[in-house]
Amino acid sequence: MRDFLETLHEEVAKDPEQRARELSRRELPKRFYKEASHVFADEGFAIALDGRTVKTPGKTTLTLPNEVVAAAVAAEWAAQETVINPATMPLTRIANSAQDAVANRFDEVADDIVLFAGNDALCYRADDPESLVDTQRRLWDPVVDWAGNLLGGRFVLIEGVIHAAQSDEVLAGYKGRISGETPLRLAALHTATSLTGSAILALAVLEGYLNADAAWTAAHVEEDFNIERWGEDAEAVQIRAYKRTEFDAAVLVLEHT
Repeated sequence: MRDFLETLHEEVAKDPEQRARELSRRELPKRFYKEASHVFADEGFAIALDGRTVKTPGKTTLTLPNEVVAAAVAAEWAAQETVINPATMPLTRIANSAQDAVANRFDEVADDIVLFAGNDALCYRADDPESLVDTQRRLWDPVVDWAGNLLGGRFVLIEGVIHAAQSDEVLAGYKGRISGETPLRLAALHTATSLTGSAILALAVLEGYLNADAAWTAAHVEEDFNIERWGEDAEAVQIRAYKRTEFDAAVLVLEHT
């Protein structure tokens, strides 16, 4: 199980150059189809490539719950050019993960998200400079307070990096809140949590408290502070844009399923 969870973490953490290096070591399959579309299936929608349905790596028919998500997945397949590059297909990867793995390991994945909540980035605060402290308070405090109220407890805030445990009540509340989710939504929640470093922000998107832009901005308070002081790094900009694409795919699932 740890291997599976570590793979989930590693996949969302990879930057574009890292993915490119890995993919260059093996030959990507050539695009073999003319048309990608979504079609009705027994339990929702499937993806058809020239009429043949797409299967997951686990060899089952990839099934999406509604037309919005199915159309978006089909669009990823349609956007492939001469080769099929999984690095540019975040929705497809989330759906594959949900169907092949999360469906069979639901509790373990939920527990991993709760572990993030126990060490949530929004609970670790800077003690200076004052402008950063103020921005963290302004953007983070309302979300942390909202989450605590929702989950029946209060999150402990920490200045610096010394760990402080969150209460059993608030973590149990988090686990209970996500225990009824579908494997697809849980896979998307795990992706959003890993990309932002915050189970609180991911929950806020899941519950409709924050939209994608607000959550993404809150997740990058310190990074944006450093950019204002020192300027942007071109490679960092590219990595952030790539991760935003991954995040938006997860949000699409959370908002439309």
